[in-house]
Amino acid sequence: MRIRRVITTREGGHSQPPFDSFNLGGKVGDDPAALAANQRKLAEGIGLDQDRLVWMEQIHGRTATRVEAPHSAPVEATDALVTAVPNLALAALVADCVPVLLGDPDSGVVSAVHAGRVGARVGVVVAALKTMHQAGARIDRIEALLGPAACGQCYEVPPEMQADVERHLPGSACKTRNGTSGLDIRAGLWEQLAAAGVAGIGVDPRCTMESRELFSHRRDGPRTGRLAAVIWADPEGQQ
Repeated sequence: MRIRRVITTREGGHSQPPFDSFNLGGKVGDDPAALAANQRKLAEGIGLDQDRLVWMEQIHGRTATRVEAPHSAPVEATDALVTAVPNLALAALVADCVPVLLGDPDSGVVSAVHAGRVGARVGVVVAALKTMHQAGARIDRIEALLGPAACGQCYEVPPEMQADVERHLPGSACKTRNGTSGLDIRAGLWEQLAAAGVAGIGVDPRCTMESRELFSHRRDGPRTGRLAAVIWADPEGQQ
C-alpha cells in the first residue's frame, strides 16, 4: 500500500480575487461555481473520482471522525478524518493552521487533521492517532507530514496566550523575528508526534504568511481562500 499526499497552492484555479485562484474552501465567500470547478480539478489532478474526496466542517476542536464511505457533504463538526478505505481521499483546509497528514502504509489507515492553535492545544492530533489505532494502524508505523503554516517567526501572540499553549503543547513557544512572543505550532506538534512514537515526521517548511503562493488569513484577512492537504492510500502503489 502506498500513502499518497498532496498539498495545493493558490495557483491554477478558477476563483477570482481575493480568492484567486485555486480556492478549495467553502463558506469563505467565493463563487460556488468556481469552488466546484476547483474541486473537480483537484480530483482530476490526483486521479480519483470527485466523490472519493471527503471534506470536513472544521470547528477548531479535537474531534476525530472515522469515515468508511464517500460523503456527499462535509463531515459535520470535526477537525480530523480517519479511514481505512483505499482510494478514499481525506482533505484538511487551511490558511495558516497546520495541516497534518498521517498514514500507516502497512494497514492503509490514513488521517487528515486540521490543527490550528486551538485544536492543537486541546489535542486534535492525539485524537487522530487514537482513532487511527482503533482503525487498525500501529503508531510506530505511522508517517506524518506537517504542512505549510504560519511559522514561529511570523506568528506573534500575547505572552499569556503563548504560555497557555506551551503548557498544553510543549515546544511551541518561540520568539518572532521582532523578538516578541510567538508560537510555532508545527514545532509543538513535532514534539507531540515524536513523544507518541510516530515512525517518521516530515515538515513542509513553507510559511503561509511569507509565501504568496499560499493562502493566509493572518496576512490577507478573512476574505481569502483555503489550500487543501489531501491524503489517501493507493492499493496499487508500492511502498
